[in-house]
Amino acid sequence: MSLGQYAPEGTRLDKQGTYETLDSLYAAQAAGTIIEGIAVCCDPEHNLVVELDGRRGIIPRTECAIGIESGETREIAILSRVGKPVCFVITHIDENGMLLSRRLAQERARAWLLANLQPGDVVPACVTHLEPFGAFVDIGCGVVSFIGIENISVSRIFHPRERFHCGQMIYAAVLGIDPALRRVHLTHRELLGTWEENAGKFHAGETVRGIVRSIEDYGIFIELAPNLSGLAERRHGLREGDHVSVYIKSILPERMKIKLTIIDCLRRPAGPPQAPDYFIQSGHIDTWVYTPACCKTKYIATEFIGLA
Repeated sequence: MSLGQYAPEGTRLDKQGTYETLDSLYAAQAAGTIIEGIAVCCDPEHNLVVELDGRRGIIPRTECAIGIESGETREIAILSRVGKPVCFVITHIDENGMLLSRRLAQERARAWLLANLQPGDVVPACVTHLEPFGAFVDIGCGVVSFIGIENISVSRIFHPRERFHCGQMIYAAVLGIDPALRRVHLTHRELLGTWEENAGKFHAGETVRGIVRSIEDYGIFIELAPNLSGLAERRHGLREGDHVSVYIKSILPERMKIKLTIIDCLRRPAGPPQAPDYFIQSGHIDTWVYTPACCKTKYIATEFIGLA
């Protein structure tokens, strides 16, 4: 689903027109256009200074984000925007400069999102903050939503940083909408493919890379892809998070299992995690079934209908 003018911050700078003349600024003010600029600094009173096509404007502290004035939003939400794109509307222009409001842009975006999004809609999002329990993402003009760690991928992880990094653009699906709390809840794993779609990228007899995700008495679960794991026999000295090479012994859709043999322990790659390999990047999902049709031992699915 395209969010248009309510897209996440950081998506407008290369697409919006220029605002080098006063006439263009007055026109944007009259139209209430949501514009994007770079926050170049935050003054001692926590007002943001924003640069737009060679001109500078001020976002007063209470206009920097929804909830700042009430204390619901912490001051770090202002400080952390320095050096990054911020969206805003122009509220005043005079010989001394421009006054801007990010809060008004966010309120418009939040109202539009709550009125137009439905469970199952696929939307773009920008990762803003990672915690052990999940990822916070911008789904429109700095409006924050949340993806719980259990909804990031089918394969278990111990921290969202194993999948995402701050500033990364991703896709997510709307899991539910809470009008009373004015929140949109998201999920991510459904966009990364079913068991069959992921298993189709591998073949018995191959040796591939994997990540140790869980060490159990009966074996070691190795992640081959974010939505696909296989089981190998226990091997001494391995820890969760280790990178290994594994030989694929067999792929069994009827049991939703992949049997592996660990070949060697590998060096962990440096840098941020690899970008997700999405099977779905747009549109709408009513029902997502992870389990192969031939498998009768386990059933994993998400029903988006009726979650509103």
